[in-house]
Amino acid sequence: MLGRWVATWREVAFVLTLAVLPFTAPPALGAEPPPDSTLATAPPVARDYLAEARAAFTPENRAYQRQRVTLAIVSPLVGIALGLLLLVTGVAQRLRDLANARATGRWPRVLVFFTLYSLVTTLLLLPLDWYAGFALGHRFALSTQTLGGWALDQAKAFAFQIVAIGVVPLLALAWWVVESHPKRWWLWLSIGTLPVATAAVLLQPLVFDPLFNKFTTLHDAALRTEILALGARALIPARDVYEVDMSTKTKKVNAYVSGFGASQRIVLWDTTLQKMQRDEILFVMGHEMGHYVLHHIWKGLAWIALGSFAVLWLTAWFTRALLGRFGDRWGVHSAGDLAAMPLVFAMLAWVNFLGAPIGNLISRDIEHEADVFALEITHDNDAGARSFLKLAEGNRSNPEPATWVKWVLLDHPPLGERIRFALEYRPWERGEKNRAYKGK
Repeated sequence: MLGRWVATWREVAFVLTLAVLPFTAPPALGAEPPPDSTLATAPPVARDYLAEARAAFTPENRAYQRQRVTLAIVSPLVGIALGLLLLVTGVAQRLRDLANARATGRWPRVLVFFTLYSLVTTLLLLPLDWYAGFALGHRFALSTQTLGGWALDQAKAFAFQIVAIGVVPLLALAWWVVESHPKRWWLWLSIGTLPVATAAVLLQPLVFDPLFNKFTTLHDAALRTEILALGARALIPARDVYEVDMSTKTKKVNAYVSGFGASQRIVLWDTTLQKMQRDEILFVMGHEMGHYVLHHIWKGLAWIALGSFAVLWLTAWFTRALLGRFGDRWGVHSAGDLAAMPLVFAMLAWVNFLGAPIGNLISRDIEHEADVFALEITHDNDAGARSFLKLAEGNRSNPEPATWVKWVLLDHPPLGERIRFALEYRPWERGEKNRAYKGK
């Protein structure tokens, strides 16, 4: 699936697991064929993949998904509330005063303030992050990562964030824009969103991802040859396919594409290689190749660039309204004040939270297009349906979530819809033109 192109540096995954072979019972031992006839065997019974997905959604899996849904809603709201709390309690103002006293110049002051602010928020949010990122997976037998390994990953992410802000003064530049253009800062930051997001997508597989996992060229030479042959049919330049050692952290399986140009990678988790059949791997590779051929990364970047104007305008509006109402009480009168940084970040998170259904709608459409491409290039409907079934089984997913969950939280179509589409979509059998794959 298409990796996320936003600057949060998070990977989005397309997950598959546990292949099951169709089974046909042999004739009873010692049975003889009827006279003057050939031996008859019963045709295999067609599997109802959707029914199997529903059956796999056990009460335990329902409990897991309930907690996932709750965390998806609560976590951003807690982060927003924390940003406001830092202002109400005066913590942000004290951090600002400390940064101004200990550093000279805008860049060093922004770096000191951001480091202190990040440290405070990281510590305060640590219990929630621990439960969502570590305890929940262990509670439901999905995680293999040790507590020490999880803590090391958190420390790496924190250090990378601070070093990146220190080396590349983008945040200092952004705060100069906010300070010097109090009414139009959102416009100038929106204009700068595209190059920043593009650089983030380019550098993620080269700089960020290797900090957390080991990436190697796919060891299975025969499978690599099949995947590259599929890529040649899709008119994709020959590149290596990578595998990553995710089995040290999780029992889930995944595959994704990230980067572009020289940094572009198609990556398979080693757990995927252990649990999937070859036809399933080729189907998911067809899905990933669809993202490349259909220019989904570039389309995603374009959507981010366009959407940033609305997002940042609303962020500025909410920030200005709150400062107008409470600024005197807080001792903060403009968004360019360092102490207003938690407020700006909180309002940015609030606007993104409100706009998530729109972003998820766009993402679901992109993922559906990649599914179409995979079916058209492989003509393997059964492998596609099995893949989605195994995604539901392996990730304890709800194949038919509530409508509001779909529209508010899901960036992929529900698995029940994907299973049905995989089984029904066969334009080549009716002599119709393909919608996504233009090859033969």
